Formats: sequence, C-alpha cells, structure tokens
Amino acid sequence: MPETDAVPPPSSTGLASGRPLHSPAFRWYFAGWSVSAAGSAMSPIALAFGVLEVTDSATWLSAVLIASMVPMIATMILGGGIADRYRRDTVLRHASLGAGVGQAGVAILLLTHQHPALLLPLAALNGVCQALTKPAMRGIVPQLASGQGIQPANSLLASAGNTARMVGPALAGLLTVSVGGGWAIAVDAASFFLAAGCFARMSLPDLPPRAKGAPTMLAELRQGWGYFSSRPWIWSVTLAFAALNAVTMGVWHILGPVLADDTIGAEGWGLVLSARAAGSLIATVAMMRLTVRRPMVPALSLMTLAAAPLILLGTGANTFWLAAAAFAAGVAAEFFTVVWSTVWHVHVPERLSSRVGAYDEFGSFVSIPLGQLSVPILAAAFGTAPVAVTGGVLVAVAMLLPLLLPSLRRIETP
Repeated sequence: MPETDAVPPPSSTGLASGRPLHSPAFRWYFAGWSVSAAGSAMSPIALAFGVLEVTDSATWLSAVLIASMVPMIATMILGGGIADRYRRDTVLRHASLGAGVGQAGVAILLLTHQHPALLLPLAALNGVCQALTKPAMRGIVPQLASGQGIQPANSLLASAGNTARMVGPALAGLLTVSVGGGWAIAVDAASFFLAAGCFARMSLPDLPPRAKGAPTMLAELRQGWGYFSSRPWIWSVTLAFAALNAVTMGVWHILGPVLADDTIGAEGWGLVLSARAAGSLIATVAMMRLTVRRPMVPALSLMTLAAAPLILLGTGANTFWLAAAAFAAGVAAEFFTVVWSTVWHVHVPERLSSRVGAYDEFGSFVSIPLGQLSVPILAAAFGTAPVAVTGGVLVAVAMLLPLLLPSLRRIETP
C-alpha cells in the first residue's frame, strides 16, 4: 500500500452508500456550496466591468484583484489550522457571512461611484474569507460521506461548480449590461448570505473539549506541515500543479486573449471557453458512476491534455481545433479534480485534512503571481507563440513527473 493513512469512520451524518444526497447534512452543504459557487462565478465579470465603469482604469482593476489574491495566499495556512481546530460548518458560516459583508460593501461603493481605493480593504477581506473557506471545504466531505459515497459526493459538488461557471458569467454579463456591475456584485453578496444560512443548518457534531495542555495552533500547523512534507504522493502533485497554475494563468489567461484577437477573435475565444466548461461538466457527471481502483495514473496522464490548448494556441490553430482541445482539457481537469478529492478524503486523516490541504492549496497558488508577471515579460522577449508552446510542453512534463513515485501509482480508492 502507498504511504497513506486510513481515515476514521465519519460522523453519524455521513453515508457510506453511493447516494450522498440521502444525508440531510450533505444536502444542506450541497445547497450552500451551489449557491455560493453561482455567486462567485458571477463575481469576476461583475467586478471587472464594475471597476472599469467607475475608474476606466485597468491599473485599478489589477490593484483590486491583487488586494484579494495576496491576503488569500498569505492567510491560507492559518485558515487550515482554524478549520481543523473548530467545527467546519461554523467556519464556513462565519466565512460566508464575512464574504457577504465584503461583497455588499463592494456593491455599495460601485453603485455610489466612490473612490476605488476604498475597494482595496474590502477585497482583502474577501481574500481572507476565501482562505478560511477553501481548507474547511477540503476537510468537510469525509464528515458527510464515507466509503463509496465519497466519489459521488465530490462529483456532485464539482458538477454544481461547473454548472455555475457556465451559467454565472452569462448572468453576470446580462446584469452588468442591464443594471450595472454593482448590482451583479450585490447578487453575489446575497448568495454568500444565503450560503451561510444553509451551512448553519448542517449541524455537525461538536468537537470534543480541548484537553488541558493541548497543542497550540502553531504546534498543530507544524504537525500539518510534518504530515504534508513526509508524504511525497501529496507534495509531488502540489509542485506539479504549482507549475501548471503558473503557466496556465500566464499563458491561457493573459496571452490567450491576445493571441485569439489576432486569430479567432473574441467570438471564437468565447466558444473555446464554453467548450472547456462543457467538457468539465460532462466529466463530473460521468464520475458519479465511474470508479477506478488505482486512479492516479490515469488522472495525471489525462492531465497532459491540459498542454494541448496551450500548444495549439501558440501554433495559431482555428476555432474548431482549439475548442476541441479545450473540451478535452476540461474533461481531464475535472476527472483529476474528482479523483484527487476522493483520494484525499480516503487517505488523509480527517483531523488533519484542512491543515494539510492548506499547504497543498498554498503551494499550488503561490506560483500564480509569478506566472502572471513573468509570462508577459518572456513573451515580449521571445514572442507570444513560442512562450505558449513552451508552456504547453512544461505542463505536460510537470503532470507526468509525479508518476515516477511508486507510492502515488499504488494509491487505491473504494
């Protein structure tokens, strides 16, 4: 067996069957997750056009985005410690309320055309709330499902997220055009408040009282780091996705629209993005029933398909081939997402899940600013097409390297 740990049985709220929606606690979590995901999918477009409407400045938009990203990364590990130390439904409820307050403030500032500098502390608040939310969500599924119910639970959650990413941007665009970005952000704020209400209905069991002389938060974080750093099957995947995120955020999200503008145009680029979202949704639906005993080899092998859109982007492929590659990449990404979540929930102890997950999230995200800054510089020096193609090759190599570890290849799921 690989270097993993058995997970203790879940609480009485969980189900070991393949029908996690039979669990009332999971239904409330699924409802809260779905509502929050729908609002969050609207936020990027609404915020971008809302800030530009007020400032007409890409610099201010960049400043607002950075003001959210940096605090999120900086407090991610602390968020993992909090999520393992307190009831996760309580953490999610308070984080959702905080995010709702932050987004409501952003909406008011945009609707009243206040100075954009006032948006920065609210963006920072939203970043911190995300840092609390992500580790709590990473660790909560084993408390709501177990055994053969874990993968269907993760598939349901991923399906809701992908549906939100398909519908949310279009709805945000309609609201922004019709009533303004501020009102679209207000809808996002309302979604966080509604999600907080759903999380409040989950009623997970109280944690045992902390014994006198129990480890401090810092000691618990060191324990999480010890677990993370001693499991190559975890940190190897974290490093692989640090490379993928740096390349993807730089090449796909920055160079992509630039290259598309000279080749397939804005309409074609929209079709490509929609094709990727469709592939993601189809994969998550299929994963509700598909099981693979040793899933990491096919999951990481399929992730090499994430390189195809980047390479085709650099070679000037037409809309059809680029959309087909994006569709395949979407399928691969969501297949991996469900597999990785399931492997995580089976093999990482629930009591450590959020702390260890926070190190995984931090390691995967910390490279994003590097990619966003370096890729435009490299493109200016060597050309956008060579950088896109080289980035695709690097992604493919990064996805295959963890498979050199026998412990990763041998991981099994129910």
